[in-house]
Amino acid sequence: MKNDLEIGNRIRVVREELCMSRNTFSEKVNISESYLAQLELGNKSIGINTLLAICDYTGCSSDYLLFGEEGHNDTSKKIIRIVNHLPEKSLNLSYEILRSIKAHSDN
Repeated sequence: MKNDLEIGNRIRVVREELCMSRNTFSEKVNISESYLAQLELGNKSIGINTLLAICDYTGCSSDYLLFGEEGHNDTSKKIIRIVNHLPEKSLNLSYEILRSIKAHSDN
């Protein structure tokens, strides 16, 4: 089904933005790797529990996963999704980088 393929593509994009393998991502959302692969390929429809688990883990909205509608400030949401899954050491570095960018843009 076309909608399943579109949903699967959006799930894959979110997973790849987090730089996660299927194996790691599937463990985090408590589904099998083969089910995740089937979702991403559009061969399976997403269930409500899986949808909620992916939204909860990634911070993605269900509107985005189901319909592709994220709303305004898409880039900010993508950054937040990535930052939410960084280890502490990388989080501190990211903060310093973002702070420098902001200081530069304020000038």
